[in-house]
Amino acid sequence: MGKLKALLENIEFTNSLFALPFAYMGAILAARGLPSWHDVGWITVAMVGARSAAMALNRVIDLEIDKRHPRCMERPMVTGAITMGETAVFIAVSFGLLFWAALNLNPLCLKLLPLGVLPLVVYSYMKRISWLCHLVLGVALAAAPVGAWLAVAGSVELPALLLGGAIMMWIAGFDIIYGSLDVDFDRANRLHSIPAHFGLVRGLYMSRVFHALSVGLLLSVGLVCKLSVLYYVGVALAGAVLVYQHIIVSPGDLSRVNRKFFLHNSMVGIFVFVLTLIDRWVAVHGGT
Repeated sequence: MGKLKALLENIEFTNSLFALPFAYMGAILAARGLPSWHDVGWITVAMVGARSAAMALNRVIDLEIDKRHPRCMERPMVTGAITMGETAVFIAVSFGLLFWAALNLNPLCLKLLPLGVLPLVVYSYMKRISWLCHLVLGVALAAAPVGAWLAVAGSVELPALLLGGAIMMWIAGFDIIYGSLDVDFDRANRLHSIPAHFGLVRGLYMSRVFHALSVGLLLSVGLVCKLSVLYYVGVALAGAVLVYQHIIVSPGDLSRVNRKFFLHNSMVGIFVFVLTLIDRWVAVHGGT
């Protein structure tokens, strides 16, 4: 149990809420109502497998960097709580879960699986190459609603792409804020990020722009799918969370970018998903 706990801590399993609600949202909108429990179950397995594999792989690829980073000294692979071999097995099992889930969903999911896996792998190397790394991470998580839509509908339609774009902008904007903590370290170790490249002031401004685009894309999803006012309440709540985050963070004070900040950010997806679910439930069941 100690090893299992360390493995889960290594991938920050408690932060798994980021993209999962949007995957469910993609499935709900693709079904034009409520998807089957079969699809919901396998989408969940796919999400757990994909995120677990991606995070563990990132820890392996960044191990030497993490050993030099003061903020990463307590990570299980750095402390030796888990070994490289144990992590490799964990990655193989996680990718196995993703493959298994794809087998049980729409046949196109299996055929297009490499496209979904590619950004999960590429992201860990991007910080060594370009400040566009935040957007690559956004693309990796944008695969959640697009893949879920594909699993239910068997095709990718405009709302799925709009929703994927919203997640890409949301995650990229958040990752810029998180990356602001590492400006000095990144510059000293020739790592790339928007804050390190453009500076904290411009970096946080770009984060605000990304988040504004995210809200705009979420609104466009509602228009294209002809959702009710309930959906827009969810978007408004998510937007309020994003505004609050930018109010409490400034170039001169990053002290609130902590674990609680991560929890606040996860509420963005939860608000939009819950109100989308209620919207579709009311649409399907009416007054019954």
